[in-house]
Amino acid sequence: MQLIAALTPDIIMMVGGMVLMLVSAWGTESVERQRRVGTAAIGVCVVSAVFVVYFMAVHATAGAGVIAVDNFRWIVDLVLLAATAGTIALGLDYNTREGILPAESHVLVIFATSGMMILAAARDLTIVFLGIELMSIAVYILTGMNRRSEKSAEGAIKYFLLGAFSTGFLLYGIALVYGATGTTSLTLIGERVAAHQIMSAPMLLIGIGLMLIGFGFKVALAPFHMWAPDVYEGAPTPITAYMAAAVKAAAFAAFLRVFLEAFAGEIPSWHVAVWWLAAITMVVGNLIALASKDIKRLLAYSSIAHAGYILVVLASGQALGSSAFLFYIVAYTLATFGAFGVVVALGQSGEPYLNVDDYAGLWTVRPWLSVSMAVCMLSLLGFPIFGGAGFFAKWYVIQSALYAPEPQTRLAVLLVLTSVVSAGYYMYVVLVMFMKPRREVNTVSDPRSVGAATRWVIGLSTVILLFLGVYPNALVSLTQGKGSYLRAPTPQVSQVVPR
Repeated sequence: MQLIAALTPDIIMMVGGMVLMLVSAWGTESVERQRRVGTAAIGVCVVSAVFVVYFMAVHATAGAGVIAVDNFRWIVDLVLLAATAGTIALGLDYNTREGILPAESHVLVIFATSGMMILAAARDLTIVFLGIELMSIAVYILTGMNRRSEKSAEGAIKYFLLGAFSTGFLLYGIALVYGATGTTSLTLIGERVAAHQIMSAPMLLIGIGLMLIGFGFKVALAPFHMWAPDVYEGAPTPITAYMAAAVKAAAFAAFLRVFLEAFAGEIPSWHVAVWWLAAITMVVGNLIALASKDIKRLLAYSSIAHAGYILVVLASGQALGSSAFLFYIVAYTLATFGAFGVVVALGQSGEPYLNVDDYAGLWTVRPWLSVSMAVCMLSLLGFPIFGGAGFFAKWYVIQSALYAPEPQTRLAVLLVLTSVVSAGYYMYVVLVMFMKPRREVNTVSDPRSVGAATRWVIGLSTVILLFLGVYPNALVSLTQGKGSYLRAPTPQVSQVVPR
């Protein structure tokens, strides 16, 4: 009964998804049915979020079982549910415009989110694998949901093949870790590694390495990122936002929990690899984004760079860094959905105008969309005040690196330097909108009606970002509250990596 109670929000999402799947299947495809199912799907997210808030309010706790019951999980769940509601809201208008009539598109988002919520709650490697598969299978289909688009089909097949390939690494790594420790429980793995002094066991080290590769694919770390730009460009724009924010947040939540709870005693073994992955990802993501002119590919490489920033939290090697991760994913999710919301609002059927230069002079015809896009770009950059919560998000990540047991000074400096590099493409978007003259033929800039759901997503994202940029304590107190930290100890990090 305790396990069922702990999984109540997840069960609501699954049951709601199954009911809506039946509703979607009974009847002909139409815009009205698609919108009704989408609205109901948002309602399912709201109900699930109510239960999440309830469990947070009563300070629900549990022992070291297979499902985590802590604020870290609940905050991640709220981020995932907000991203899900935002994805469906953008999809209501986008699907109508692009002729994507199957209402199952909204149901698949619900199923994917249920897998993500299980992933965020998993304290057992078997549950981790179950959550990843439930999430991934639904997202593979969502990527290719636009049957009229060749890019969508190409992105879906690439995502499926490389996703299945990465899952093989992850599953084989889990098998080797189980072979070395005799358990899949994160808590018991850590205890047995320490009790039996098997820190240097080859089977365990290879298993950790394979799991690192598997998670690297899921969160698009360089050099495992090659699938991301094509998939993000080909997928329907709301699904691109969903993958860039929700999928990344859920995968990173599991990534941090597994490595900081199960493998905390193995930090000297995996720290160097994580350090270099973070450094390479920040550099590669930002440098390639500088050369990107397609707005979706630009945001895809931006997402890769942000994966490197988040990985700095893991490289710090301390469970207390999980609070910085929570703040970061809230700010990053808001900025991502605000930016992609503007892309949806300005798009036309077939999305022919996605070049950044097509946004020239947008300020003269759509000032509120220009301001919203500028706030989101500045937030992703980490600009203070006008970038809202983005500045504090990077600040807390840097603090987690500098105040680690072994301060990661060089990694923090690299984060700052690559953030400066990112100004080259974030500020270029702002420059194009506000300082370049409007073209004579530029349909992107032509005034057109924006759907109510899309307006709500853009407006809420912008307002909350700006509010948290002025009053971050509201979120800081939540992310640093009791139960927001992972339960791992804080062992010393190897001296191999220079400070």
